[in-house]
Amino acid sequence: MKKLFPLIILLITTATFANAQTIFKGTVYEHGTNKRLPDVFIKDITNKQVSITDKNGNFGIRAAAGQTLIFNSPGYISDTLYLVDMSPKKIELTTSMISLRGVNITATRIAFNPREEYPEVYEKSKVYAFSPSTWFSDEGKKARRLKHYFQREAEERNIDAAFSPAYVTSLVPLRGNDLENFMTMFRPSYAFLRSNNSESMVAYINDSYKKFMVLPADKRAPQSLK
Repeated sequence: MKKLFPLIILLITTATFANAQTIFKGTVYEHGTNKRLPDVFIKDITNKQVSITDKNGNFGIRAAAGQTLIFNSPGYISDTLYLVDMSPKKIELTTSMISLRGVNITATRIAFNPREEYPEVYEKSKVYAFSPSTWFSDEGKKARRLKHYFQREAEERNIDAAFSPAYVTSLVPLRGNDLENFMTMFRPSYAFLRSNNSESMVAYINDSYKKFMVLPADKRAPQSLK
């Protein structure tokens, strides 16, 4: 009986925590405008729940007061929200200064395996011929949007690995802001990566470096989103 008591307490605590979870809703806008942002990835770092905004910028995610959400979208600065209460919120993301994916020149990104991290998303994204609810349910649609988001993220991380700062600096003499600008302006696509080998990548980087160096100094930077 003594051994069962801690287990009972654990089950009660887990059930209480689960019941405390509810759907937190809100809308994501571009800062300073009325533009609603679709396909913004949302993660609760406390309970590991994930969600994504719909075409109107609206979202819902299972969460509770005291938890922390992170909002990510390409071209925007990530934002963090600590939930004080569960009332619907207006989230505003600020545009980044560059229009392309930013370059992390100080760290290597960790491996990303969304099928292992979020198996429930892939399960809910499935469509069955004799189950119409899997075609049209909001949960299924959201899961399929998340699946596409994960696919894009996996592709971008593959580019990060192949077009890394260490590799680029081994081929061209760029450092600091020049390196970051060069890597952002000439970042290869995933399609290029899949259809070319290492020799082609070397040729691409060297050719891109020549193009970069003939640009006037004030043009050696990505264009602003604005």
